[in-house]
Amino acid sequence: MSKINDWHLRKYRRLTKKIIALEPDYRELSDAELQHKMVAFRERLEKGASLDSLLVEAYATVREADDRVLGMRPYPNQVLGATVLNDRNVAELATGEGKTLVVTMPLYLNGLEGVGTYLVTANDYLASRDAKDMGRVYRWLGLTIGTVASGDNSISVAAKKAAYRCDIVYTTHSAIGFDYLIDNLASNNNDKNIVAFRYALIDEVDSVLLDLAQTPLVISGAPKVQSNLFTSADKVVKNLVESEDYIIDDDQKSVWFTEKGIASMSRYFGVKHLMDREGADLYRHLVLALRANTLLTKNRDYVVDDGKVVLLDIQDGREMNGMNLQAGMHQALEAKEGVKLSPQDRAMASITYQNLFHLFTKLAGMTGTAKTDRREFAEVYNLLVIEIPSHQPNIRIDKPDQLFVDTREKLYASIDVIKKAYAAKRPVLIETGSVSLSELYSRMLLENGIVHNLLNARSAAKEAQIVKEAGQPGAITVATSMAGRGTDIKLGPGVRAKGGLLVIGTERMANRRIDNQLRGRSGRQGDPGETMFYASLEDRGILENGSKKLKRQQEKLQEQTATGKRKFGQPITKRRIKHAVTAAQKTSSSGAYDGRMGSIQYDAVQRRQRNAMYRFRDQTMALSSEQLMVLAQQVITHDIDDLMEVPDLSLQQLSDYINNNIDYSFYKPDELAALVDDKKALRSFLLTTVQKRLDRQLNLLSKQQRDYFLRLTILHALDNAWIEQVDNLQQLRAIVSSRSSAQHDPVAEYQLEAVRSFDKMKAAFWRSAVQNMMLSKLIAQPNGSVNLEFP
Repeated sequence: MSKINDWHLRKYRRLTKKIIALEPDYRELSDAELQHKMVAFRERLEKGASLDSLLVEAYATVREADDRVLGMRPYPNQVLGATVLNDRNVAELATGEGKTLVVTMPLYLNGLEGVGTYLVTANDYLASRDAKDMGRVYRWLGLTIGTVASGDNSISVAAKKAAYRCDIVYTTHSAIGFDYLIDNLASNNNDKNIVAFRYALIDEVDSVLLDLAQTPLVISGAPKVQSNLFTSADKVVKNLVESEDYIIDDDQKSVWFTEKGIASMSRYFGVKHLMDREGADLYRHLVLALRANTLLTKNRDYVVDDGKVVLLDIQDGREMNGMNLQAGMHQALEAKEGVKLSPQDRAMASITYQNLFHLFTKLAGMTGTAKTDRREFAEVYNLLVIEIPSHQPNIRIDKPDQLFVDTREKLYASIDVIKKAYAAKRPVLIETGSVSLSELYSRMLLENGIVHNLLNARSAAKEAQIVKEAGQPGAITVATSMAGRGTDIKLGPGVRAKGGLLVIGTERMANRRIDNQLRGRSGRQGDPGETMFYASLEDRGILENGSKKLKRQQEKLQEQTATGKRKFGQPITKRRIKHAVTAAQKTSSSGAYDGRMGSIQYDAVQRRQRNAMYRFRDQTMALSSEQLMVLAQQVITHDIDDLMEVPDLSLQQLSDYINNNIDYSFYKPDELAALVDDKKALRSFLLTTVQKRLDRQLNLLSKQQRDYFLRLTILHALDNAWIEQVDNLQQLRAIVSSRSSAQHDPVAEYQLEAVRSFDKMKAAFWRSAVQNMMLSKLIAQPNGSVNLEFP
């Protein structure tokens, strides 16, 4: 560990010593005395004490409770990790160091303040498992604990609310993200689930805040009218020529049309200016078709199953049934594959994990692999990465990579090693970067008579069980890189003497951090272990990010093999080629970093708009009767003033405005004709007319019903306007990000257009709110209630 890391640890080591020093005193406390600590701590908080001032005593309390309830007393290094997690830090704790036990201390301390403390984990299984296991400690100490799982559709509205109101909540990143978006579609504060965003402790924080950073959470609503341009655009794009009509970036992640391509498509469709507003929708469909045909690969990014396009998870390669690409990308893929187009749902609300976790007052995380990305954690999340020393020294052996010319050579070489380990009853974990490669290994193992587990189970619980058994004598397990993460592999009897678990990586992953995650499966808590990576010049990461020179080297080596000058299966030893492979991985990692940084710039625009909308929404729900009436009048004034800005307002336009927004039966052409050229008199007339109409509506209601009517008509208009804006921003981003060829700055253009779109959205909101207040039907019910029917 570095000197800088040791310097950061000084403060936390001092705290750890104080906590451990209290052990003899706390051992002497009765159960009742230990449990009463919670009451005493809360009384001190009410009197103005800070959480930091309680830390030493609170952690000592939990440490003793862990021992009494679970039979596990946290080691000094676990206490050290727990102290780090009370501040804005990422604690790098090696696999097997007991992160599940570590979190009991910071969660208890922060849970003393009541609602708003979360343990955010990778999947529903881990959230439920850890809440069940560790919940015994929290309840014994007097705190309440809830579990909110993203896949649990059986939970009632009341049960979910109750879970979120517990002192500590175990949940997943997707569950809390979607519930936040749903909360901001609620019509009153009582319908909201999430009460506060005080403290989030994220398990596998690198996976959530880095790997999923560009994956937006999207709530989709009613389908849009299906476009007939997807198929036409696909046919045209399929006939374009690479390098002439479009260019694919070297990293295979970006593509754009050339001037020649734009000109030829403009001629084909008979559009004068394809990139102007006139051709914007057509251009968007062409961009989607181009991406579908050039950047997304069948059986790598998606599969076609029973006439449907099914996405594959970028991290573990599993099918993501029910998940669709947004902004028309999914329909473009369907057109490419010639299957029936699915309805294109409208995005109602959206947020990225970056923006979601910026909502928390205090954020912390833990993982076994963070130091390689400490710069990004600091820049984006203001989180300091601190390495925590292991309880036992790491004696795992990480062997040098074995590099081969092609996939065939790599497969045979790695299978030979697996056969030897299998014969010696040594467990082997084979980690692949895709489902297709894991299935290929599985077939080859079967051909060699090797019994094994293939880990591409549908449920995380089954994954965890298979991974748990991967350390037993003779166990051979084939798994995708992220499968079963969060579950320790314990060695079975006699395995230590055989060298421990052998982990074989079958390719260099997208970055060094994921390589380190795979290595971390072996050698937990001082166990022996061994890791080795088998890579080839045909691996996806090398093909996408390697230099042209590296490609020529591969062709040369293949030619030497074919002519007998080089032995088949001979590992590549040339240092220059190995350096080029390492450079390809760095390029991949750098490209992903740049992509996340670029995403932040785009997301900043939507974040500002979303925050403004949600803030206004919350304020509207909290308004008193008088304030609601003032807001209604402000909305009406804004809308009428907008109408007054229409140049050369005609009698027909004025009549249409009144009939469509104020009164369906209004017919006074002579009166309107006398006013249409006098804006001041017209404005006064409209304000009076609208106020009279509103008074008539409100007079049908009780005081409580009036408040509900005004609040609901305004919120309904606001939500519809925002839904349209979210969808517009999605489409806008898809268009501007493809204009590199036209010397545009996509981010600057997006920011400018997004502001214009937001101004239009505000005008649409005012108009819709007026329409709702004026034209909504109020239907009296026999029980005295009133039903509201929007126009």
